[in-house]
Amino acid sequence: MHLDRSAGRTAGRPGTAVTACAAVTACVALLAAVGCSTDAGTGVRVADDAPLTRHSATAPAQADGRTAHARPAPSTPEPAVLARATVDMSDGQTVGVGMPISVTFPQPVPAADRKAVEDWLRVRTSSAATGAWSWVKGHNLLDGQRVDFRPSSTYWAPGTEITLRLGSHGVRHFTIGRSLVATVDAEAHEMTVVTGGRTQRLPVTTGAPGTDTWNGTMVVMDKQPKVLMDSRTVGLGDEYRGDYYWAVHLTTSGTYVHQNPRANTEAGHRNVTHGCVGLATDGTAKRFYDQVRVGDVVKVVGAKKDRVAAGNGYGDWNLTWKQWLAHSASGATTTA
Repeated sequence: MHLDRSAGRTAGRPGTAVTACAAVTACVALLAAVGCSTDAGTGVRVADDAPLTRHSATAPAQADGRTAHARPAPSTPEPAVLARATVDMSDGQTVGVGMPISVTFPQPVPAADRKAVEDWLRVRTSSAATGAWSWVKGHNLLDGQRVDFRPSSTYWAPGTEITLRLGSHGVRHFTIGRSLVATVDAEAHEMTVVTGGRTQRLPVTTGAPGTDTWNGTMVVMDKQPKVLMDSRTVGLGDEYRGDYYWAVHLTTSGTYVHQNPRANTEAGHRNVTHGCVGLATDGTAKRFYDQVRVGDVVKVVGAKKDRVAAGNGYGDWNLTWKQWLAHSASGATTTA
C-alpha cells in the first residue's frame, strides 16, 4: 500500500505526523490510491513541567513473576531527539483498548541512547499497571525510529486515563474508551464483535487463497468513509481500481475492513478478497464502521498466512510480554 503522506486522516499512524480531521466526513477522498496488501515481508512467524514522579505504592508483579518498579527521575541528560519526536495520538483523544503509545523519530536512535530516551518518556496512568517501552521496527521506518509503550496485560483497562510526557517538550493526555474486540474467523467466514456486553456476528469474506488475510491481532489505525484502492500499489497489476466505502484501516501494508459488493453473495460462504475483510453493502459495513474507533482491536484467526508483524500498523500484541521486554532498554515499570 502507498499513501499520500500529505493526505488528511482521522488519526495518526506510525511514522507520520498527526493530522486530525474535525469530523470523519471531512476526510472523504483525501487518501491517495491504496490496495489490500499481500506483502509477505510484513508478518512474523510464531516466534507538570518537571519529569513525572511516581507513587510509592507497592509495585505489581510482572507476568514472569518479577516485580516492576516505579522508575525514578532520569539521571542522564535529556536526549535532544525528543524535541523532534512525533506521537501517534492527539492531546485529549479517546482511543480503544488496543492502542499502544507510539513515538517516532526523524532518524534512528542509536542503541546506546535508547535507555535515556525511554527514561525521559514518562507514562502515568489513573490506575496502577505494569508496562514497558519496546523498540518496534516500523513497516516504513528504520530500526530505532519507533518506540511503543503497552501494558503487560492484554490491552488497557477501559476508562484508563493516560499522561505521556515527552521530556521537557510537552504533554499528551489520552483516555481509553469502552472495549471493542472484533474476531474474524477466516475459516468460518464470520466476524464476532464484542462490546458493551453485547455480541454481534457478521458474515464476512476474507483473503482468497494466495492473497490471504494476515493472522493475528491488529488495531484500528484510522478510518475513512471512502478510499480509492488500486491493485497496482501492492503489486497485483490491474486486478482492481476503485472507491471502497466504510474503510477501517488495520495495517500499514494495506489491510482494511471495508464494504465490498462481492460480500453480498460471498460473505459467510467463501473467501474472495485480495487480503481485506469484506462486508456487505446492505448496511452491515456502515454499521461496523460507525461503532469502531481508533485503537479498537481486530483479531484474525484461521487464515493461511503468517501473523502480522508488530510494526505493520499496531501489531504490538502479537509479541509475548517476554518478547516485548527483549526489545526494551529500561525494562518494565509501573505507571501510577
